[in-house]
Amino acid sequence: MDDYNPGGSHKMPYPFDPITKFIFLETEIEQADLILVPGGSQPQLMEKAAQLYHQGLAPLILPSGGATKNVDTTEWDFLNEIGLSLGVPQEAIMKEDKATNTFENARYSWELIQANGIPANRVILACKAGHACRALLTYKTVFPKETQFFIAPVIDKTGISKDNWFLTEEGIRRNMTEVEKIGKYFAHHIPNWVNIH
Repeated sequence: MDDYNPGGSHKMPYPFDPITKFIFLETEIEQADLILVPGGSQPQLMEKAAQLYHQGLAPLILPSGGATKNVDTTEWDFLNEIGLSLGVPQEAIMKEDKATNTFENARYSWELIQANGIPANRVILACKAGHACRALLTYKTVFPKETQFFIAPVIDKTGISKDNWFLTEEGIRRNMTEVEKIGKYFAHHIPNWVNIH
C-alpha cells in the first residue's frame, strides 16, 4: 500500500496516492450476466458498455437514467441511441428511464432485473472513472451481497483520470467532492454491512 503509485514506477509517489487508489477503482473484467451503466450524459459510458457487449462479456446492457438538464429526453434515451448506433441490438438493451441519482440508478435497476428474472450474480459496472468508488458502494447497498462486481471505468469529456486529477483545481475539486460524498452517503450503511456478514 505504501508504495502504491498510480502513474507507474517512473514517478515519485505522492502523499495523496491512497486517495487516488480509493476513488479510481478498476478491476479485471470477466464474463458477467449483464453490464450496468449508472446514468450520465456522457457518450463514453455507453461506448464502453457496447465495446464490452461486442467482446461477448455480457449478453445484456442496462443503462439507467431519467430526465436531467443535460439531455433533451432522458439519460436512458441518450445512452440507448448511442448503443444502437454502435450495433447493439435493441433487445440487448434493457430500459430504466426514471432514476434521477446514483442510488435510484441502483435501486430501479435491481427492481427491473428481479422483475425480469434475470440472473445478476456477476455484473460489470461501466462508470465514470472518478465516480467508480461511489458507484460501486451505491450498487452494493442495493444488490445482494453475493453479487460480484467488475469495474470498467471510462474517462469522460472532462479528461480527469487517476493520473492527472491532482494537476488542476477542477480535478482536485471534483475528486475531493467524491471523497466527501462517500463519507456522507455511506457512514450509516456500515453497521448494516457489518451485521449481514
